Amino acid sequence: MQSLLDILQKTTAFFQQKGVPQARLDAELIIAQVLGCRRLDLYLQFDRLLGEDELAAMRPLVARRGKREPLQHILGEAHFHGLVLKADARALIPRPETEELVELLVELFGKTPPATVCDLGTGTGAIALALATAFPTAQVTAVDASADALAIARENAASAGLAERVRFVESDWFAALDEERFSLLVSNPPYLTDEEWEQAEPEVRTWEPRSALTAGADGLDDYRKILAAAPAHLEPGGWLALETGIAQHTALKELADEAGFSVSESRKDLSGRERFFLAKLPD
Repeated sequence: MQSLLDILQKTTAFFQQKGVPQARLDAELIIAQVLGCRRLDLYLQFDRLLGEDELAAMRPLVARRGKREPLQHILGEAHFHGLVLKADARALIPRPETEELVELLVELFGKTPPATVCDLGTGTGAIALALATAFPTAQVTAVDASADALAIARENAASAGLAERVRFVESDWFAALDEERFSLLVSNPPYLTDEEWEQAEPEVRTWEPRSALTAGADGLDDYRKILAAAPAHLEPGGWLALETGIAQHTALKELADEAGFSVSESRKDLSGRERFFLAKLPD
């Protein structure tokens, strides 16, 4: 029999050989999942001898991660702004940077939450569910063109106890929203260029839906659609909040000006990169 520490070290070395980022952390999380304990609890039982049934349960999960399948798909969940969301190949895995967008909006609206919120391209439902939690009086609509994405978003809403708070609409951006207007439109749309897609990690290129990540040669195709149509779906004084790609804010400012927004500004993420773009309609 082998000790927990032996297996952890061997798994970490295997992941390092396969180029897995954060190899030690991923090894710990997979082992903790199989043993049914918290990751930090592993440090209290390094001498524990693992049985063959436990090793047999670990092997396929370790093999999957060695093929660079995303850890969230293997564990079946992703953590986002206090929520535990189901994660699989039906929708893009929510990123930590997008949690920063939620925090930015909570700060922006302060003690006066938006009455109505629309999350465009909701994917797993992460932004919509996080904002429904942060703004308990808001009416939240979650839109996605993918029926598969909406299915997982509904499952996440149910598990979070928010099924009655969030309305889900299958729509290519605004197409099915008729003349509805909202206090806040928020979106993390596709924004990678084709070149950026080709350079992405295997976890992205092989396992995540390309349609949720790429937007033409310059990565701006979906921003053009959203910014052009957004004013017709915002209340006077309403806000549009976007997560963005690298070096896109000059173009987004021009698009916002053309669309009639009175205010537009860039906000940096915690790494200091301009990642978020805010635009406001005249009151």
